[in-house]
Amino acid sequence: MRNTILAVFIIATVSFGVLTYFFLNGTTVSFLTISFFLTCIAIYDAFIQKKHSLLRAFPVVARLRWVFEEEREKIQQYFIEDDLSGTPINREKRSLVYQRAKTEIETVPFGTQHNVYAKGYEFIKHSLFPTDHHHIAGDRVVFGSDKCAQKYNASIINISAMSFGSLSKNAVMALNQGAKMGGFAHNTGEGGISSYHLQGGDLIFQVGTGYFGAGKTVDGKRVFDDEIFKQNAIRPEVKMIEIKFSQGAKPGHGGILPAKKNTEEIAKIRSVDPFTRVDSPPGHSAFSSFEGMISFLQKVRDLSGGKPVGIKFCVGNNEEIEEMIKAFAEANNYPDFIAVDGGEGGTGSAPIEFTNYVGTPLLEGLSFVNKTLLKYNLKDKIKIIASGKAIDAFDVVKFLALGADAIGMARSFMLSLGCIQARECNLDTCPVGVATQDEDLVEALVVEYKNVRVKNYHDKTIGAVKELVSAMGKNSIKEIKATDVFRRNKGGEITSLDKIYYSEEVLIS
Repeated sequence: MRNTILAVFIIATVSFGVLTYFFLNGTTVSFLTISFFLTCIAIYDAFIQKKHSLLRAFPVVARLRWVFEEEREKIQQYFIEDDLSGTPINREKRSLVYQRAKTEIETVPFGTQHNVYAKGYEFIKHSLFPTDHHHIAGDRVVFGSDKCAQKYNASIINISAMSFGSLSKNAVMALNQGAKMGGFAHNTGEGGISSYHLQGGDLIFQVGTGYFGAGKTVDGKRVFDDEIFKQNAIRPEVKMIEIKFSQGAKPGHGGILPAKKNTEEIAKIRSVDPFTRVDSPPGHSAFSSFEGMISFLQKVRDLSGGKPVGIKFCVGNNEEIEEMIKAFAEANNYPDFIAVDGGEGGTGSAPIEFTNYVGTPLLEGLSFVNKTLLKYNLKDKIKIIASGKAIDAFDVVKFLALGADAIGMARSFMLSLGCIQARECNLDTCPVGVATQDEDLVEALVVEYKNVRVKNYHDKTIGAVKELVSAMGKNSIKEIKATDVFRRNKGGEITSLDKIYYSEEVLIS
């Protein structure tokens, strides 16, 4: 095959050379140039380069493999997958976000495409006496236990953690401005607070294991610094503090900022060297026990002026989580909220083994944390934020039914900005300017148009939640229980989520 391909290119080059000799014009010269160029590539592929066996066997032709590989995701998304088969977020849900963000028609014709008799199908049961969705209450929740001086009245739907660095400056600005317009909160992610976060929207200041915006480097080690933290924590825009232990995409690993995305501006905010890969430590250096954690949480609460302080993790070892919650109860000191991330989460860069195989999925993790808080009589003191691929109102209702008080959304808000799920977040090549630091690509995202889309998506989803709750015959979102959501099991039987996730001893009140 190699000789055949080489022969074709050589014959073509000779033929166009002869034609050019007799008929010298632009067309023959162009064909001669192209054929000669391809012949040179073919000779290089077949005899000179030794790295790629496929190129040596099929010179030039094998290069089409890389073209198709490069475009594989796009070809699959636009021409192959149906409305329900796409991953990680299918086309039906992506389209819903776009429609709500743009305030376009979001109804569907001709019935559901879901197989309602398949294992895993989930639904809610409606009432013969629905209530008026215009008067449904419960779309706000107050964060702050008796240990907290500055309570925060938040929306039940907020923007989950995404750092400046992971996202572009325009994306961060659009998210924060949208949060301001819609009256909901914007989690900074672990990369610290930038000027782009300070657009007037409420902030949840996340402090990760790298202590960016809350610490410094001492002898090559990232350490928490009281004064640096306090300068950011007392900002009026900061409404809550979140101490991150782990995230769903890579629990137990620590955050990753690729070198290409670590610009001089981002490096200055994080106090690291620019254009180097930044790996957050897997664990905190400020404490190493539950007692130390409790002391640290109280210190953070005091330094912030009594703002709500919470912790974020993906559930791992159940016994360890229960031991922690037991320690909270025994010390009579606890976080104001727990953000539970699901193993299916993730917007940035992560090793595939961690993305695919580490961390408890959200439904199991959320229900375990909720019933453990109930067991130790802390559920009325510690709020739960659930984060794990929530997109539509049914996702919100399901998570609330399993014990969440509020929902954190990341990828759905990225979609509201115009994300097309190109899955190039870790390559700095995001084509729509959401997850890149390439200035030309960033300029493609126009803040004054996208901020409105962020607000619209939030508001429309809240409205859809109220419509579902009214169909259930309830007067408040807070009345949702695990007995209201059902799933078909492998035997074809219908089971409510309370029977799946909760024992008879622990009931959701």
